[in-house]
Amino acid sequence: MSQKDLKEAFVSNLNGTSLQEVALGSLLSPVCFINRGLILILYYQAKETLPLPLPLLSHLFLDFSVLILPLVLSCTILSSVLQHVIPSLLLVTLCVYCYVHLKNQHPQNTVSSFLQSHVQYKQIPFVTIFRVLVNVKTAISILAVDFSVFPRRYAKTETYGTGVMDFGVGAYVFANALVCPEARGKSFSGSRMNHIKKQLLSVWPLLALGMGRLVSVKMTGYHEHVTEYGVHWNFFFTLAIVRVVASLLLAVLPANRSWVYAVMISGLYQLALEKTELKAFILHNNDREKDFLHANKEGIFSVVGYVALYLAGVQVGLYVMQPRSLVRQWLKVLFNLSFVSLALFAALWVCQTLTEPVSRCLANLSFFIWSVAQSLLFLCCIGFADMVLLFSKKTSGCHLVPSSWSLCKKQSDSDQKTDDMDGLCLVQAVSRNQLFFFLLANVMTGMTNSVVDTLSCSSLLSVCVLVLYMFMNCFVIYLLHVCGITIKFW
Repeated sequence: MSQKDLKEAFVSNLNGTSLQEVALGSLLSPVCFINRGLILILYYQAKETLPLPLPLLSHLFLDFSVLILPLVLSCTILSSVLQHVIPSLLLVTLCVYCYVHLKNQHPQNTVSSFLQSHVQYKQIPFVTIFRVLVNVKTAISILAVDFSVFPRRYAKTETYGTGVMDFGVGAYVFANALVCPEARGKSFSGSRMNHIKKQLLSVWPLLALGMGRLVSVKMTGYHEHVTEYGVHWNFFFTLAIVRVVASLLLAVLPANRSWVYAVMISGLYQLALEKTELKAFILHNNDREKDFLHANKEGIFSVVGYVALYLAGVQVGLYVMQPRSLVRQWLKVLFNLSFVSLALFAALWVCQTLTEPVSRCLANLSFFIWSVAQSLLFLCCIGFADMVLLFSKKTSGCHLVPSSWSLCKKQSDSDQKTDDMDGLCLVQAVSRNQLFFFLLANVMTGMTNSVVDTLSCSSLLSVCVLVLYMFMNCFVIYLLHVCGITIKFW
């Protein structure tokens, strides 16, 4: 077999992992986020000042070491002991958390007063962090999957199953929907036809990126998993089509009923899979040379499921983006979303029992329910972590932890200090240029595969390559942020 065939076989015919393992992985990033905040608070308590010395470098290395490096290790050399690593990390976090509170406990900083506190924000922190972490995890996975140190159970499944990368695909669509114009309550002006034209024009960067990937893959002979999306299709095309179709639907239908349309679309699509020959055609018809539809059947038909998922994300976005100012109001939001997530996991069990297991390839009803449930679980974990960190900030008097809620303060220079800290934050850097970060990761993945024999690398070398790859991605995006550069393709 050629090197290309070996790499294609390496990512083919996989069955995924358990729902519990995917859910467990959702706890790592929130714990790391708390730890990053506690480190800054401890430094503030010791020195009574922030930022750190040599801020341009120190904050980049801190964020990379605490937020990015654990994610790389969790899907490589620590993947087999993650069920021990996360509780241990939680215990360390709890000890540091208690130390911060015991050192600066004031009578007025009670839980009841905290619940009545007002918060101020330009962006909702846990939504921003959710979107950034989904992007970062995607960047890690698209290269890590080519190394033998990356567990095969984490990779995308062939037909049925729940791989970590399967969730990543659904979460990426869901994350985009959370902050789309419809989710933010922006109504379009002018005629519907002008709105439709605007939406068609807005996705040209995704179509251009999709064409660029298609041409580069075919010209270079880069390995590709054909049964993932098809011969000519790729995820960029899926993102573009989903965005346009969802915008067209929401141009004529009220956005505040998006969940109804999402359930209807996914339910009718599942009915079509069960009652027609569609499922057999997608899974078993291998006549790729007949026409464009046969060549790209997985990518084309899975769009239906992703449209439903996008609409569900719009509904969640509409709920989350409602104006609130009190801590207790935001806690109520997180508890409500947690309840919905648990209810959806129960619905997933019923759906898999009565119909079929989760299938990213089909983007079936089970995949839709699982993607929403797991996305909400991850979103809520991040949200609760931020609330824990906010209470620590209130107790310690350190209000300068970036990418976190800020309590309303009277200091005239507080906004400037907060902006200065955000200007040194890797999370804000990725958030500023998310599409470019995704593109950069894809380009760097191709370049790395062209110079490194990923299949024969040792575990240590694999981790070193992945760490260097992620550091280069983060360094470029951080440099753009520090220089105040936002790269937009439209």
